[in-house]
Amino acid sequence: METKIKNKPGPKPLPAANPAWTAELAYVCGLMASDGCLISNGKTINLTSKDIDQLETFKKILGLKTPLSWKWRGAHDIKYPQVQFCNVRLYRWFQSIGISPHKSLTIHKVLVPDNFFFDFLRGEFDGDGCSYAYWDTRWRSSVSIYVSFVSGSKKYLEWIQEKTNQLAGVCGVVAPGTRGYSLKYAKYQAKILHTKMYYEKAMPHLKRKKEKFDRQLQSHDWSLSKQCLPVNILRHSGVQWIT
Repeated sequence: METKIKNKPGPKPLPAANPAWTAELAYVCGLMASDGCLISNGKTINLTSKDIDQLETFKKILGLKTPLSWKWRGAHDIKYPQVQFCNVRLYRWFQSIGISPHKSLTIHKVLVPDNFFFDFLRGEFDGDGCSYAYWDTRWRSSVSIYVSFVSGSKKYLEWIQEKTNQLAGVCGVVAPGTRGYSLKYAKYQAKILHTKMYYEKAMPHLKRKKEKFDRQLQSHDWSLSKQCLPVNILRHSGVQWIT
């Protein structure tokens, strides 16, 4: 009597070593270049953020089913949600484009295609960027608005400065800041970056930062037309901040 041998399923095919560039993947790279971390074991990837919706967007783009976990971070031991998973090939791919372990001081540039640069920049903005606006007392009915990016690496901000000048005609100013260095864009340059980063409504983004940026731009436009501002004003240290 012949014995039937059951065929065991073979190993699952490995994904391509180099993923194809998309707007969504470029956004993920921006998050990784700012808030992400490659653990020094050669395989573990981490993204920590206080915004759970940002982590869920990150998971969705990468097709992750990894549950969120929590870790303590900062001088005051604040609890933050995180996504942490292992993927050797994706880890090595991040390294190949310029994102490495201990990147905060060593990152110089990220090899993102020009046609996806502003998707990347939107991820960088959602990670380590901000916008702020206030009444400028030097002129009547004038609102000053800025977009700022921070990094421990001056060369990295100079690379962003060079790319925004090349692709959008805005260059900003790099200067020492409280967290290393900052790259700032003022008024009309900030408005151009807003248009470039949010070119479609459906693109992944952090909702709270976009809504704040929208309100601040609206206040700038309304100040030019001499109308009352439909936004909140926060008075602090003699400055009227627009929130």
